[in-house]
Amino acid sequence: MRIDIITVLPEILSGPFNHSIVKRAQDKGLVEIVVHNLRDFSTDKHRRVDDYAFSKGAGMVMTIQPIEAAIQYLKSQREYDEIIFTTPDGIQFNQQEANSLSLKRNLIILCGHYKGIDHRIRENFITREISIGDYVLTGGELAAAVITDSIVRLIPGAISDETSALSDSFQDNLLSPPVYTRPAEYNGMKVPHILLSGNDKLIDEWKHRQSIERTRILRPDLYEKYLKEQ
Repeated sequence: MRIDIITVLPEILSGPFNHSIVKRAQDKGLVEIVVHNLRDFSTDKHRRVDDYAFSKGAGMVMTIQPIEAAIQYLKSQREYDEIIFTTPDGIQFNQQEANSLSLKRNLIILCGHYKGIDHRIRENFITREISIGDYVLTGGELAAAVITDSIVRLIPGAISDETSALSDSFQDNLLSPPVYTRPAEYNGMKVPHILLSGNDKLIDEWKHRQSIERTRILRPDLYEKYLKEQ
């Protein structure tokens, strides 16, 4: 997989992709992540990528020329399955979206900034608009990092124990069950006896019941989705 990220602040993304699972996936050749500075595609002598919006309104807008040039340049190199724009008014990103995107071969992520981008880009180039939550960030770089991280960890081989990713929270609209490790007792606090029984069938049943109950209490919205799929 290859993920190209277009941003006006590439330095923000220098850290998230150089550690842990995402770095190991790159080292293994499972994914290639390339960050592009949008200013490199600007024809403005000062490398500006924003301008005032037509009509009244505070804030600057990312201009069409450098974005179109960046996208066209990348598309001339290879075919892309999706061109994603990170925006507060996009669809809510969730585990199902991550699963879907992890099956793609090539992705472009355009990081939103300022008051947004010239809408002609959204109308003519963007194939998927994604929000990571109902709040506003300074820019889309952190959202791009979140999306990339959630996708990469699902690529076969990125995690040594691939079944771990399949048992994550939200994979089946349920939260994960409680987890414990040694020692079995600490200052009078004990691990549930069932987990020490060695009976895999009973342990799996216990974990499933715990997932359902935790989801019912903590995330009733997910619990409703779970019930509808039963």
